Amino acid sequence: MMRFLALLVLLAVSAGPSFAEANRPVLVELFANQNCPACPKAHKTMAQINQERDDVLILTWTVNYWDYLGEPDPMALDAAKERQMAYTDRLSLRAPYTPQSFYDGAKECPGTRKRDIRRNIKNRLSTRTDAQPDLAWDGAALTVTGTSSETLELIKVEYLSGDANTTSMVNPVTKVDSLGLWMGDDEAIEITCDASCAVLLQEQDSGEVISAQALQ
Repeated sequence: MMRFLALLVLLAVSAGPSFAEANRPVLVELFANQNCPACPKAHKTMAQINQERDDVLILTWTVNYWDYLGEPDPMALDAAKERQMAYTDRLSLRAPYTPQSFYDGAKECPGTRKRDIRRNIKNRLSTRTDAQPDLAWDGAALTVTGTSSETLELIKVEYLSGDANTTSMVNPVTKVDSLGLWMGDDEAIEITCDASCAVLLQEQDSGEVISAQALQ
């Protein structure tokens, strides 16, 4: 009997997510515009994914290059276009488009394809290891733990959520700021947010996202 119970415990541990998987969400970034015909479907898809999962952090970036097709999108940011272009160039994609989604800045697919979205999330979760640098938030200050051979950048992203978000988008981004480069130290960084915000630990020049932390 004891041997049987031990086997059940072993199976449960091996079947469940690792600590790194359970505590480090995949950053899902959707690039969209109100003049994009397929974007409403992408917003609904992302809302469903957001409701189903607790292992993702979804941010919606509004680009401005479709503004000539209709009314300029009031949520559009120059930084959104620049970020999408940087991902497109780094992943050697033909061109940016909407609705386009990226996963830790390492995978991409149309923001309407649930099967591809789930596959990309699963793929990124499988890369998580406890050895990677991570972000720890204590409610007032942020600390980067771990080590990296790369020089990484800390980026603060502010977005609308809860009652403040009156759009159909999931966590639409309103502002982005660089907090500087992380050089491997573990000094706590005090952070204030005018709205809901998250901090990204990312390779320089819109490289792969190593860790993402919503500051709640």
